[in-house]
Amino acid sequence: MHSSFLGALLHLSDPTLPIGGYTHSNGLETYVQEGIVHNAATAKTFVTQMLQRNIRYNDAAFMARAYQAAEAQNIHRLQQLSLECTALKSPMEIRQASIKLGLRLIKIFRRQQAFEVMELFEQLVQEKEADPHYCIVFGMYARLLNIPLEEALFAFYYNAAVGMITNSVKLVPLGQLEGQDILFQIQPLLKELSETTAGIPDEMLGLCAVAFDIRCMRHERLYSRLYMS
Repeated sequence: MHSSFLGALLHLSDPTLPIGGYTHSNGLETYVQEGIVHNAATAKTFVTQMLQRNIRYNDAAFMARAYQAAEAQNIHRLQQLSLECTALKSPMEIRQASIKLGLRLIKIFRRQQAFEVMELFEQLVQEKEADPHYCIVFGMYARLLNIPLEEALFAFYYNAAVGMITNSVKLVPLGQLEGQDILFQIQPLLKELSETTAGIPDEMLGLCAVAFDIRCMRHERLYSRLYMS
């Protein structure tokens, strides 16, 4: 069966999209230098815990809410979500990276099609009344491009997982096949997360394991670094 949204979904979630995502490790580089992530098993633990304990209640939850706000054409809700996302991203490098990735995503997709709600959001960004976090922009475009929410969430998680696994292969290092093994093994988790994230209550937004934020902050002061965050 032909899915009219498939091309847009693949384009939006492509890990090789030229927005700079490959330059960020989200604290993984610190975990590797501290010897906590050092083989395939510990790399898988990092990926699964990051997906379950951090991304689920932060970027993915904000992505789903931005999707719903774009569907309702609610620019005030989108502004609120963007500012709340900024407040919850404590590590400076992670906060800055999220905004830069979102800006670059807008630059790619606005060249092809204009949407009124996105233009209003960009105006708020220019006036420094909103921050274009990657998860907010991803959620908006997913809805504007008529991608179903559950499929958009699966792709969002998949994109995050591929990025972490690719970084693990480079940093630990792992063999390419070991990285692919992890990707195969987490498929059920990706499905479960994509089915449940939209139902997370507002009071759970921002919930995370603080060790992730601590390692992201320590990354700013590592003696040598391959990644920007």
